[in-house]
Amino acid sequence: MSRTFTPKIITANALLEGDVIYLTADDRWSRDLAEAELIDDEAHAQLRLLKAETMRTVVGAYLADAIAGPKGPQPVHFREAFRAKGPSNYAHGRQENRKHV
Repeated sequence: MSRTFTPKIITANALLEGDVIYLTADDRWSRDLAEAELIDDEAHAQLRLLKAETMRTVVGAYLADAIAGPKGPQPVHFREAFRAKGPSNYAHGRQENRKHV
């Protein structure tokens, strides 16, 4: 018996900056999880991952479980929720100017 496919997003790291990024439906990489393409078909997810792996501006692209949320895809696992928040060292990087972190 096959298991039910869990929707996925494609995530990677930006090659030069190392930031966590997400593939959008229009083939852009975004640092905003809310812009990620939520893929609900397993075959389509594999095709999109193959496309992501050919893009030269990223490293370590992979599929991550996600669910639809009110503001876009939301991570299912702690690891992805942690990655979405950015670096844990708040003294630098994109979190420096965030008030809610």
